[in-house]
This record gives sequence, C-alpha cells and structure tokens, in this order.
Amino acid sequence: MSIARKPFHLVLSALVLASVWQSAPAKSPAANDGTAQMQAASSLSFNGARYAHRWSKGTQNEFTPVGQENLSKWQDMITLVPRQDVQDGGALAGLAEALLAQYKGAGKIIKTDSVPLTADKPAEHLIVALLPGKGFFETVFVRLKLVDGVGVMAIYAHRNYGEKAAEDFGAWIQANGPTVERAWMSWDGIPKPAALNALPQSP
Repeated sequence: MSIARKPFHLVLSALVLASVWQSAPAKSPAANDGTAQMQAASSLSFNGARYAHRWSKGTQNEFTPVGQENLSKWQDMITLVPRQDVQDGGALAGLAEALLAQYKGAGKIIKTDSVPLTADKPAEHLIVALLPGKGFFETVFVRLKLVDGVGVMAIYAHRNYGEKAAEDFGAWIQANGPTVERAWMSWDGIPKPAALNALPQSP
C-alpha cells in the first residue's frame, strides 16, 4: 500500500511515533498457533457491523465493512496498532500525549478523555479529532488501552467526501458522535496483540 492510500491519521501518527519510541520488536517465529491467532483477528464486529481484515504492514492492521473493500474510497475503518514498547500506564499516557500533539497540528481536537486506573482495570485514553484531507474530512476516535500488557492504538475512523464534506461531517458528528464514542469505549472486541501480529502482511 502506498502512502497515498494509507489512512491519513496513521500517516500522521507514524511520523510522531518514529521519533518518540523505538520500533516494536519483530514477531517471534516460535509461535506455533499462528493460524488460530490469525483467524481470531481476521473479522471484527463493532456497532452492528462486521469488519473484515483488509491490510497489514508492520504492526498496522486495517479493517473495513462489507462493501468498503476499496481502501482508496472507504467510509468506515477500524485500525489496530499494537505497541510492544508500551507496557504500562505511564508509557500509554505518553503515547496519548504524543498523538494529541500531532493531531493538534494537523486538524482540530473535538474531545479528549481518560478512564482512570482502578483496582481491576488500567487507565484508558480517548482522543476524538477532525482531520481534513484532500477531498474529504476524517473523524477519528482514538482509544488507547493495555491489552494483555501491551499498549494498543484502536482507531475508528469515518470519512465524508466531496465538496460538502465539511457540512456532511457536521451533520454526521452531531447525529452519531456520542453514540459512536460510547460504543467505541465499551467495545470488548479488540483482538490480543499476538492475534494481530499473526495477520498476514500485505505486499
């Protein structure tokens, strides 16, 4: 996949992360259940829709619903990025701060929030941002949480295209923003990092 086809928000985040943290270590060849792990992460269910795995490169994994197979013209996408170098609450907060700074420079922050640490669950962080692109407006809901002790960037993105993209974005966020946020922050379908790492790499 070329840079032009990459989701705009992850092009931005990759620039930040490359300068802030070391690259994630290579996947261990010792895993003997790769097929089962891959199958566990190949299909996701979120907010009443089924998302199929479309593309993976490195640790970045993309999923879109049925009918949105064209990665140059999608409307809804889930992107999951496990970060092996983020393994505690402090590192997760640092990742959230780095992404927030990048999004501030590239678009408009709509909302930020954090779920505090409890005895049963580590803290989580949320960034909702509007990122303008060439011919589209992209709304991103970025959830950062620890899964099996590994930080995961879980991103739900929605795009509006065309000359009225800004107007359509306003109508969409007003009608859907709170509902999507609640669904995204309560979603328990994020695959384990090992399952994401077992997905096939794209050419």
